[in-house]
Amino acid sequence: MTDTTDAVPIPTAGAGPVPRCERALAPDLARGAMLLFIALANAANFAFAGQPGIDGTPHGLERVVNFFMITFVDSRAYPVFAVMFGYGLAQLARRAAAAGADPRRILLRRNAWLVVFGALHATLLYFGDFLGAYGIVGIIATLVLLRRGDRFHRLVLWLWALLLGYTFLLAAMLIVNAKSGHAILTNTPNPSLAATSYGHGVLDRLAEWPVHTATVVPFIFIVWLGIWAARRHILENPTAHQVLLRRTALGCLAVTVLGALPYALVAAGALQVDSATRDAMAYLHAVSGEFGGPGYVALFGLLALKFSTGLRRPATVRAVAALGQRSLSAYLFQSVAWTIVFAPFALDLGATTYRTALAAVAVWTVSVLAAQAMDRRRYRGPAERLLRSLTYGRS
Repeated sequence: MTDTTDAVPIPTAGAGPVPRCERALAPDLARGAMLLFIALANAANFAFAGQPGIDGTPHGLERVVNFFMITFVDSRAYPVFAVMFGYGLAQLARRAAAAGADPRRILLRRNAWLVVFGALHATLLYFGDFLGAYGIVGIIATLVLLRRGDRFHRLVLWLWALLLGYTFLLAAMLIVNAKSGHAILTNTPNPSLAATSYGHGVLDRLAEWPVHTATVVPFIFIVWLGIWAARRHILENPTAHQVLLRRTALGCLAVTVLGALPYALVAAGALQVDSATRDAMAYLHAVSGEFGGPGYVALFGLLALKFSTGLRRPATVRAVAALGQRSLSAYLFQSVAWTIVFAPFALDLGATTYRTALAAVAVWTVSVLAAQAMDRRRYRGPAERLLRSLTYGRS
């Protein structure tokens, strides 16, 4: 799938809740901050009733918004959560084993419940759910990946190297075959988002979600990279991995930005190409977007290192990290918000670039404030509490 219904944040949990003083900042900060990108992407999907959710004929500052969305958000946020999901799987398995529990049983049960969560989320709210896909990938990873040795896990680095080479090859072919024209960026429609009644939307989503889930399950490749990183405690100990984090942030973000640039210029109305060239640019944009996962995660690892060295973390950082700890609840809250704001049978605010972006920022800000309030009361979050209760039989 090449849409921007960017991925589901999954909270890390093991055999017991992690004391606040022992939590690594980087994973929570990354999840909380990248939820803003998820809000921007999914709000646009709802507003324009299609993917990637963008105005193909922008004017004025709409060009800037389009350029930003294509360059930094679309197909670039969901790989972050794929990396973090793999990282969380390895953390959970390690903590469960240390507590004397059976990691395999816990992970299989937890991920089976994620599939159920995903089916309900997709049926009731949004076809572009990633929970179900994460559950399926989590089950596969538990059965196939987690028990393997270091030599096996090093294969994932070679696979990413091959992907890098493939990305450069695509870019070279695009440069050689590019032709001018008058093609514009168009949205692939999603009937469930344009449904004029809630009941019709449910029926459409029942047909759309299985197809969507099948197309995104291959992100297990990105999840595997997160497992590799967790086995080396890279985010728990960023000080010892500063060089790796810097190189990953610079290299991967350079690939993902440069790979997006041609398509972003078309989306902004600054470059005129024919339809074949536009489609080739869209494909390069999607493939290079996978590097946004490790790139953004490494960037937040460096930011966490900076904020962890001070005597006191800024209030904004603490609030965003609190949201990251409750990312599952926040993700589901966003889907409720988009349905109310953009569904034709609800407020139906319409497909305008400015309004969509403002709505995304507003909903994310509300979720940050809510997470901050819950953090003060030592409340995990409703979705996190429910998932933990179903997994372990307690809240």
